[in-house]
Amino acid sequence: METEQRTVTANGITQAVRVAGPPDGTPVLLIHGNCSSALFWEPLVRRLPPTLRVVAPDLRGYGDSETAPVDATRGLRDFADDVAALLDDPTLFGADARPVVVGHSLGGGVAMRLLVDHPHRVGALLLAAPVSPYGFGGTRDLTGTPTTPDFAGTGAGTANPDFVARLAAGDRSADAPASPRAVLRATYVADPASLVEDEDLLLDTVLSTATGDDNYPGTAVPSENWPGTAPGERGVLNALAPTFFRLADELVAVAEKPPVTWVRGDADVIVSDTSLFDLAYLGSLGLVPGWPGEDACPPQPMVGQTRAVLERYAAAGGAYHEVVLPGCGHSPHLERPAEFVAELLALTTVPTA
Repeated sequence: METEQRTVTANGITQAVRVAGPPDGTPVLLIHGNCSSALFWEPLVRRLPPTLRVVAPDLRGYGDSETAPVDATRGLRDFADDVAALLDDPTLFGADARPVVVGHSLGGGVAMRLLVDHPHRVGALLLAAPVSPYGFGGTRDLTGTPTTPDFAGTGAGTANPDFVARLAAGDRSADAPASPRAVLRATYVADPASLVEDEDLLLDTVLSTATGDDNYPGTAVPSENWPGTAPGERGVLNALAPTFFRLADELVAVAEKPPVTWVRGDADVIVSDTSLFDLAYLGSLGLVPGWPGEDACPPQPMVGQTRAVLERYAAAGGAYHEVVLPGCGHSPHLERPAEFVAELLALTTVPTA
């Protein structure tokens, strides 16, 4: 299958949505991650059977959707509300559809938020390298205990300004470590060869990211704690910060618990217990000056946190399945598509209540 793009108005904004498959097909909702768009799913959709109804929106501020502001104080709820509104659009889904919701990275957090807020609309959850249920950075143990009261070292202030500038400029070169193409090759996947002929398409999705205080990366405020910056109240990276995105307890307590499959690569350098995007871990390597040490600011155990929360989810009556792909990085659907498709199709056969 290949997707076609539509434009719909939902939740008060104009959203670009890619659609494939028959209207009465088994519904699948694909939610992309940070610094990408719905087209990031295109290599996967080509491998899916024509019996599925696939809907993949561009989140606000990405792709061709409206560059609406992100209120970071709502965590990822702005995104989740946008996606939830699409479920009621009869041109996209059938009445009372309960799709398999697939979320990649940030999109995994959006999918979790969607489940918490609208459990009766989710048939199953496939989390691909998802952000921790305790947010990104700033938490020190498996219970999400904060490292500092203001979650210093998380949010927009942690973004590489050279990368942000190159995003804004539409830089397609690979001549610097912070160029979007170099970042795509080095961090989105473990082996750049997995990008093959789709590299330029995928780079287009990265470059579609709207930059600025209201979108990526957002605003930052000074902190008395290392490394001197804390999340502001606007923009994407602040919405991911544990100051505002912490839904572990809500996820465990959700009344309706569809099955969850968690797919991750063991070579992921973005969502990891040793993430190259975690300032505490970079500090432990001596790459960020002034790191106060393991006791005061240990790296975030992102994978361990997700597993601990999903184990609680299962103990409370749900079910989850963890799939670890050796040698795979942050984009399992690109790097190990056969295994990813198999896990997705297994969820489409699970009956919904």
